[in-house]
Amino acid sequence: MLSRLFNQLLSAVMKRSKSSRQWLADHEEDEYVKRARVEGYRSRSSYKLLEIDKKFHILKAGAVVVDLGAAPGGWSQVAASKTGKKGQVLALDILEMQPIRGVTAIRGDFTEDGPVRALMALTGASRVDLVISDMAPNLSGMNDIDQPRSMYLVELAFDFAVRVLRKNGVLLVKCFEGEGINEIRRLFGGRFAHVTNCKPRASRATSREIYLLGRGFKGANDNQGDIR
Repeated sequence: MLSRLFNQLLSAVMKRSKSSRQWLADHEEDEYVKRARVEGYRSRSSYKLLEIDKKFHILKAGAVVVDLGAAPGGWSQVAASKTGKKGQVLALDILEMQPIRGVTAIRGDFTEDGPVRALMALTGASRVDLVISDMAPNLSGMNDIDQPRSMYLVELAFDFAVRVLRKNGVLLVKCFEGEGINEIRRLFGGRFAHVTNCKPRASRATSREIYLLGRGFKGANDNQGDIR
């Protein structure tokens, strides 16, 4: 019995090791990884935000932006360059992030009260133009575990955005297609005039990753919205 369990465990480890080696090989050949190195972005995910902004114009000069799950800083780089000297970018991540000009970074766990209070102290209520979140849980490879964790982070980002966004503000969050995503879309539809599914070209085709974009924040009292 123990021998069989050991063999099953060994087989799983070997498969994961092989998969990891293949992922690293693919990563090194990735178009956006190569571009990020040449163009000075900290991560390939910068191109996801750039593409979404090119289509929907969510990053405006002088805007106040909160970047959740910011490390290593690819999205904060884009936000700071787009909002300019009169803008403000506040970044939060559990990991340490090297400084970026124009970005105020807080190190902390967004699932804990302390870091959220620190962010609120910097933003105040109803003065943020845009909340962006590229947060994702550490994936185990087991969908029954990963999907609820992902949805929990989306709900936290949504609740935070509702507290700090200006009227007509914008929320952009990473999600994964699967159980609970339709409920999240309905949640967005209650607070935003328009809710859009985004799948940037820089998102890997094999990934269930999508981005939900809520535009036209209605404030706390208007609960009607449309999803498209």
